[in-house]
Amino acid sequence: MGAASARTANWIGRVPNNSLNFCMATASAGPALATQYHAVRSYTERLCDPLETEDMVVSSMADVSPTKWHLAHTSWFFETFVLAPRNPAYVTPNPRYAFLFNSYYVQAGERHCRAQRGLVTRPTVEEIFAYRRHVDDHMLALLDGMDDDALVTLGLHHEQQHQELLLTDIKHVFWMNPIRPAYRAEPGERERADVAGRVEAPEWITLPEGIYHIGHGGPAGGGGFAFDNESPSHRVFANEFRLAKRLVTNRDYLAFIEDGGYRRPELWLAAGWAVVREQKREAPIYWEHTADGWTEFTLAGVNSLVLDDPVNHVSYYEADAFARWAGHRLPTEAEWEVAAMLHPGLPDLFDSRWQWTQSAYVAYPGYAPAPGAVGEYNGKWMSDQWVLRGSSAATPPGHARVTYRNFFPSDTRWQFTGIRLASA
Repeated sequence: MGAASARTANWIGRVPNNSLNFCMATASAGPALATQYHAVRSYTERLCDPLETEDMVVSSMADVSPTKWHLAHTSWFFETFVLAPRNPAYVTPNPRYAFLFNSYYVQAGERHCRAQRGLVTRPTVEEIFAYRRHVDDHMLALLDGMDDDALVTLGLHHEQQHQELLLTDIKHVFWMNPIRPAYRAEPGERERADVAGRVEAPEWITLPEGIYHIGHGGPAGGGGFAFDNESPSHRVFANEFRLAKRLVTNRDYLAFIEDGGYRRPELWLAAGWAVVREQKREAPIYWEHTADGWTEFTLAGVNSLVLDDPVNHVSYYEADAFARWAGHRLPTEAEWEVAAMLHPGLPDLFDSRWQWTQSAYVAYPGYAPAPGAVGEYNGKWMSDQWVLRGSSAATPPGHARVTYRNFFPSDTRWQFTGIRLASA
């Protein structure tokens, strides 16, 4: 299989996909594991339908991996952690793939430099798809008749994370292309405002002071799959606080820009202000100011900025600076989870933008990583990162939950990240 040539107008994350929704919503309790496996693996390949071979081999910055690397790495995960230990007869198509497609698992062996993944022209895209088929054939044989397996389920959720990364990365790849190609067609005309107009103050929900349980296994987490960093459930104390009912919009953020937000050092953390000055930042990534006004690059190509859409692709530094400018703050991750538990109908909790919190990504009380290389999945990153909550429009169906803890460094902007304000 070479580059997929089929074209689709389906919007990622919102296309009806009954098999994926069903299998992941009931993971560890639903259809046979082989059915779950097939649905997730097929969805990854369908995300490649709009891409040409040339699109799938490019890395546009150190944080971005080529599409073909995501396709191969997720196969390497199953090969390394499931097939090889459980099937003595299993033979990899190429022993060098372990070096090329290991990401950061030090205990699993040496790894190719992340920043150089876009320099590797071989194996070809066609060979990568053949590698996936090889792994899938052996995995489906292994899973035949199996109803549950914790490591395989982890691998499926790991692949869903890479489905989101695949879209995030290809957006940056297309953005760096001077002709700014579109990943997909826009499903319909978008209404936009021609002028910023008056920014409306956010509406709030108020949460009472109290002791709350958060984390997987508690009242919100329930059962089912969760990554190890979501546990254990534990109690937290929260003062009375308010959380905005809606996400910060492009209209709101444009007012921040027009009020000199990127020129006012008093609004910024010191490290954030240094980045703004060094990189001469004036707006979120993917925004451009033209003679006809502001535009935003999306997976559908370049469009006029839709002012009432939630702002997208802002760093922690930018989110924090905007909150200071607005006279509020970012929520803690405990506040976000409490609000999501008590007000599950709050708009845009999920499927819109990941929402920055002011909480450092650290271990919950009593957390211990799993033994072996799999234990490197989350625990080793608990330093110099900030927690994001919710999910984005690029998150695959059935993947997010109230206790999910995403995390990125302060200056990350290429992810689908937005802002929800909090106030004392």
